[in-house]
Amino acid sequence: MDISVVIPVYGCKAAVRELYERLTATLSDITAEYEIIFVNDACPQGSWSVIDEITSQDKKVVGIDLSRNFGQSKAITAGLDHASGDYIAVMDCDLQDRPEELKKLYLKAKEGYDVVFGMRKERKDTGFKKFVSKVYYKIYEKLSGFKYDPEIGNFSVCTKAVIKSFCDMREYHREYSTYICWMGYKQAFIDIETDPRKEGKSSYTFMKKLRLAEDILTSQSDSLLRVSAYVGFGLTLIAFLYIVFLVIQYFVADIDPGWTSVIAIVLLVGGLIISSNGIAGIYIGKIFMQSKDRPLYIVREIKNK
Repeated sequence: MDISVVIPVYGCKAAVRELYERLTATLSDITAEYEIIFVNDACPQGSWSVIDEITSQDKKVVGIDLSRNFGQSKAITAGLDHASGDYIAVMDCDLQDRPEELKKLYLKAKEGYDVVFGMRKERKDTGFKKFVSKVYYKIYEKLSGFKYDPEIGNFSVCTKAVIKSFCDMREYHREYSTYICWMGYKQAFIDIETDPRKEGKSSYTFMKKLRLAEDILTSQSDSLLRVSAYVGFGLTLIAFLYIVFLVIQYFVADIDPGWTSVIAIVLLVGGLIISSNGIAGIYIGKIFMQSKDRPLYIVREIKNK
């Protein structure tokens, strides 16, 4: 098998058939030895019916139906676990990344690169979404010490060795593109053309994106714990100096600081303690989830494998 293409499917049912047809035309131009792996992550629109129909017509298409919604990263992992190509591509199902651009990534990988990412220079997103994305990844870089370009998405081609390394990491909280970049294989980035989403809008609400950001930060770094410790030490020093100032003010100038200052300090320190405990609790919660050692996903049915 020369190349496998893994596609997690959640929403955008109308795009699945067109994606298959365009992807088949592109792959046929590259090699005769390919497979397309659709992973149905319990799509609420019933995309499995379309995938089931395609797999019955084309034996080069593999359909994996997960028992419930496990999330995009785990659905990608399910597809990667079943991929057998020497090169393995990952892309979303909404047709924002053009299937025709896959050939560029594949040919670049053939030049000797282990990982080739598509760079979405002309993303069809709002200005606010792009701004928030850039701010988040700047914070991510500072906390993790690892540089990451927000123009990178899931659209990529990797060698089998890279994917094996990714699949060997069975961390419960995982994210595809940042983990691939973290592994440090020989990487290349090329500009690709993108289109608007085929149907509807992304299922990633603001709260889901916030949760994803939390997962990425806490799974990649313990910096948040150190930051909370540094802030605590800093505020303790400030509080100590302020207490000294109040004592001097009381005995020298006979000024009573009153209850307002005391209450402000108590609220500040109390809020800091609760926040620090909350950050520690997030890490402990992730340790708890990982320690259960449950499977990352459960497959209900597989077609053509």
